[in-house]
Amino acid sequence: METIKNSLDFSDFPRLDLTIASTVLIYLLIFPLLPLSAAQYVGIGAYTTAVLLIRWDIPFWVSMPIGVCFSVGWSFIIGYPLFRLKGHYFAIATIATSLVLKALFEVWEFVGAARGLEISPIKYHPPDFWRLIFKEDVYYYYVILGIFLIGILYINWFRKSRLGFQLRSIKDNEEVSRSLGINVRWAKVKTYAIATAFVSVVGSFHACYIKAIEPEDTMSLDISILIALMAMLGGAGSLWGPIIGAGILIPLKSYLKEWLGATAGLVGIDLVIYAMIIMAVSAFEPRGIWGIVEKIRRRKRK
Repeated sequence: METIKNSLDFSDFPRLDLTIASTVLIYLLIFPLLPLSAAQYVGIGAYTTAVLLIRWDIPFWVSMPIGVCFSVGWSFIIGYPLFRLKGHYFAIATIATSLVLKALFEVWEFVGAARGLEISPIKYHPPDFWRLIFKEDVYYYYVILGIFLIGILYINWFRKSRLGFQLRSIKDNEEVSRSLGINVRWAKVKTYAIATAFVSVVGSFHACYIKAIEPEDTMSLDISILIALMAMLGGAGSLWGPIIGAGILIPLKSYLKEWLGATAGLVGIDLVIYAMIIMAVSAFEPRGIWGIVEKIRRRKRK
C-alpha cells in the first residue's frame, strides 16, 4: 500500500510542473480523437514475443513478462562484469556486447536470422486484445499510453526508494557513496536491470504493432544512441528530462528523415542536426533542458 501511495505522490513538484503535466496527459488521452494519426521499439522483448506468438501461439500478455525475464537475466550476465569498467571502456564494452548479440541473431535460424520474423496479419482476427492484434492504430496508442503512465508512476516511486537515493549519492560522488556503505557496483547493476525490463516491454509491444521485425530494426546501434540522446538532451537523473528529450527528438527523427532524407536527398543530415542541438544545450547547461529550467527557477527565487 505504501508503494502505491508513493508512486501517486507528486506533492514535492511545483504546482506549475503538475499543471503542465496534467495538460500534456489530457492532450495524450484525446490525441487519437484529433485529426492526426497515431505515431509509431526492442531486441530481446520483441523477438521473445514474436517467436512465442508465431511458433506456439503464446499471446502478448504472457510472452511480454517472459521477454522481461530474459532481458533482465541477460542484463545481469553482462552488467555485473561490465560495471567493473568505467568511462570510455564501459561505453566500448556495452557497444561490443550489443553488436555481438545482433550478429548472433542475424545467423540464428530459429529466430529468422537476418531476414527476421513476420506475424501473419490474416492468421488472427482483430480486434484481439489478448494477442494485441488490431486494425486501428488507436487501440495500440492507448495500450502504449497505459504502459507509459505505469512507467511514470514506477519512476516516481523509484526516485523516493532506497535505491533511488543511493543512485543520487553515487551520481554526486562514488567514493563518498562507498564510504557510506553503498555497494556502488550492485546498485548500478540493479538499476540497469530495471531499465532493461522497461525497454523489453516496449520491444514486445513493437513486435505486435509492426508485425515484422529483424535484427537491424530492433538491435541496431542507432536505437541505443537515440535513447541516450533523449536523456542527454532532456536531462538525465530527473523525472521529466528524458520525457522532454523524447518529445523533441522522436518528432525530429520522423519529420527530418522525411523532409531531408526522402524529399531533399540529404540522408544523414538529421544526425548532424541532433548533434548541433545537443551541443548547444550542453554548452549552456550540461544537465540538459531540465537543468536549464531548474537554473531559471533558482534565479527567480533569489
